[in-house]
Amino acid sequence: MFGPSDISLGFPSTSLRQRVTSNSLRKEVGIQKYHTYLMETMMAERSSLLDAWARMLEAEDHPDQVDPKVEALVKQLIGRIADKWTMIVLDILAQHGELRFSQIGRLAGKVSQKMLTQTLRQLERDGLVVRTVHPVVPPKVEYRLTPLGERLGVAFCGVWIWAAESLEQVERARLNFDAARG
Repeated sequence: MFGPSDISLGFPSTSLRQRVTSNSLRKEVGIQKYHTYLMETMMAERSSLLDAWARMLEAEDHPDQVDPKVEALVKQLIGRIADKWTMIVLDILAQHGELRFSQIGRLAGKVSQKMLTQTLRQLERDGLVVRTVHPVVPPKVEYRLTPLGERLGVAFCGVWIWAAESLEQVERARLNFDAARG
């Protein structure tokens, strides 16, 4: 379906990225194959990042402490991404592309307007989502993922793959835990 010529530096080409982020591709190949493909397209870049990380750790002159600014950013983003609505909104925008606020709310389910507004503002602040205001009456506002947001979504494809591969083990562990707690 996709070949090496479609990949540049580990990222899908623009036309391929549009197809990869489309809901039709997910339906065409199935969710597990879709996420597996996205993970594989990122492996070249991830491998080079892991190699660079390993070289840094092996180097004698690497710093003993992580840059406090980087550490703070990682903690903030993990806290934000771990939020239920953040991941749902990122997934909705990855599947459907540019959407209006009300469309995102409908697709997200039981999210309040206040929570959806807060989530979208934080995503916009972090550079993961772009908010576009169209100069029409009535006002039309749409949201879409930035390339940074798309890359974050791809990074979380590993969670889908892990969940698919580990479902039975997790269910078994939960049953054992619940049975022991009586």
